[in-house]
This record gives sequence, structure tokens and C-alpha cells, in this order.
Amino acid sequence: MYINVAMDLTKYRLYIDEVGNHDLTNVEDERHRYLSLTGVVFEISHIKKYLFPELENLKSDFFNSHPDDPVILHRKELVNKKYPFQSLRDEKICQEFDSKLLEILNISEYWVTTVVIDKKEHNEKYASWRYDPYHYCLAIILERYVQWLNTKGFSGDVIAESRGGREDRRLKKSFSNLITSGTEYVESTLFQNCFTSKELKVKPKKNNIAGLQIADMIAHPSCRHILELYKGIPGPGRFGKLIAEILEESKYLRSKSKKILGYGHKILP
Repeated sequence: MYINVAMDLTKYRLYIDEVGNHDLTNVEDERHRYLSLTGVVFEISHIKKYLFPELENLKSDFFNSHPDDPVILHRKELVNKKYPFQSLRDEKICQEFDSKLLEILNISEYWVTTVVIDKKEHNEKYASWRYDPYHYCLAIILERYVQWLNTKGFSGDVIAESRGGREDRRLKKSFSNLITSGTEYVESTLFQNCFTSKELKVKPKKNNIAGLQIADMIAHPSCRHILELYKGIPGPGRFGKLIAEILEESKYLRSKSKKILGYGHKILP
């Protein structure tokens, strides 16, 4: 057991986004077989000084975003070039936007963990165990986050995208249980020492939270990239592959020996 009380004033925040759903029915359908959670960790001061201003400038330049009515980046709407992203239907503008977004993703300082669960294999392997896939993935991400905070002597908290009233309450309860009881691999005292809040922050993307918007940009290509690597499933499209290259180059969490599998990539069960 190793526990360091986080004394450094440097504070980090983990932003969580999901791809897929937690339902354990219809898992034979390939469209619903996999669930993925991606956690993106930023130093809070980096968001304030660099990331938020850069994203606001990007949205202002390309989509006429205004502080009183900010445009919120949503990957699906961006890909489909739907309002308010219709300017991307112009190929030249789209290329300029893609280039600038990739630059922000490359220059920004953060690390990423993506957990992908095969719900079909989960059902087959654990016939008598039906741990909610979302909460299972959440526990894996939080274990890696708190161990990283402890190793560095930092403190931090967690924000997840809102999934609706009932789901948000279940998610907060699951988070609270982790803080109180720990997991099989991480003791509760480690969570309590490193986390600055015992409560999970749950926010909608409409709040214009930069970290959640970046997590939204990263989550889908990261999930598809990992499925391609370990399951042989077709990976992300052209732009998604460019994002995955950035993650592989410098953003995925690594072990001391630079191993990504089990740290930045995690496949369940």
C-alpha cells in the first residue's frame, strides 16, 4: 500500500465522455455491443490560460460564437455539418477548421484514458454478475486517475457529462461509493486524500465547459481506434485517425516503461 497526502497546490480535473450505452440487452447487435468511456485530464490553470480562450476564438472565427450565446462543440453535429456548423460545408473552411482544431488538440497539455467494454463478452463471462458497464468503466478510469494524482502529489476532481436526472443520481451514488469504499485495487483513503471533492460534478455540455467539449471531440475516435487495434473492427474516419495519431504520440496515459495498454487503453472484460 502506498498513500501520499496530496500537498501540491496544482489542481487537475478529469472530464468524462461516453460512446455507446450501458444497456446489457441487444448486445448481439454490433451497433450496441460496445460501451466506451474516455477520461481527459487537464490542469485547471491550463484550461483558464490556454484551452478556453483558444476554443472560444476558434468558435468565434468559424461559427460567429458570441459570449452571450456561445456555440458548443458537438462532434456528431460537426461531422454532419449541421447548424450551427453549416459553414463547414465549404471545403476550404472545413479544412481550415480541422487544421486549427488538430493544432489545439496537439498543443494542449492533457492525458487520456479510454476504457472499452465488450458487453457481449461481459455477459458471457460473468453470467451471474451484472455490474453496470458504465460504472465498471468509470471505476477503471478513476483508479488510473487517482493513482496518477498520488504519484505526482497532486489533487483533483471529476466532471462527467450529464445523462439526465435518474442516471445522474445513480452516477453520483456510484462515485460516492468509490470514495467511501474504494475498489479491489485502490483503497478508499487514496481517493479521499487525492480528490478535492467527495461529490462528482455532473454538468451538461451547454454550460460551455471546455474540457467536456474536448472529451467529446476525442471520445469517439479514441474508442474506434482501440477497437481497431484490439478487435479488428474498422477504425475512425480520416479526421478521427488524425486525432488518434495525436493521442498515440503524446496524450495517452503511459506506464513508467511507456506502455499504453492497461493505462491509456483498457479493454474489458
